[in-house]
Amino acid sequence: MRKYKLIGLTGTTGAGKGQVRRIFESQGYVSVDADFLARKIMENPIVLKSLCCYFGDDILENNVLNRSLLASRAFKSTESTQLLNSITHPFISALFIEELEKIGRNSDKIIFDAPQLFESHLNAVCDVTVAVTAHRDIRIKRIINRDNISKETAEKRINCQYSDSFFAENCDYIIENNTDLQALEEATLKILSQI
Repeated sequence: MRKYKLIGLTGTTGAGKGQVRRIFESQGYVSVDADFLARKIMENPIVLKSLCCYFGDDILENNVLNRSLLASRAFKSTESTQLLNSITHPFISALFIEELEKIGRNSDKIIFDAPQLFESHLNAVCDVTVAVTAHRDIRIKRIINRDNISKETAEKRINCQYSDSFFAENCDYIIENNTDLQALEEATLKILSQI
């Protein structure tokens, strides 16, 4: 039987999961970042070969993945996003389990920051799930500023993800991040006191 509590942190793109993760970390949680794991598996030749088969050989330039080109093709539709996930999620899941075993030896509080928590089915191993959401117009502005992309591209990314209502129905807790950092911290600490 494991000795740690695992919180799955998810939500909509541009909602502020990274900020919530940092608040959890300030309260003694050790985090595992799914985006970091996703970047790491992109070094795997099997993953790269599979991606090239479906998204085109030109996504590799001198054996280096052109992430923006892959993203433009993978997020153009829900179907292409699902295809990307079907290729990458098994590798990310395996790496996540490895990380969990290592961290779990020394920590009793772990948070898994995973935008695709439900798509990868890793919510099943979490004790508690927390989603961060925000109004669509706020998220669009944040994504444009964060990723330096167009409004149209930001909207395509949003459209390929689950809606706020999905998270409301499937998560144990919801944190709405529509105002400032102080309000976000208060909301996060309130939930932490209940977990």
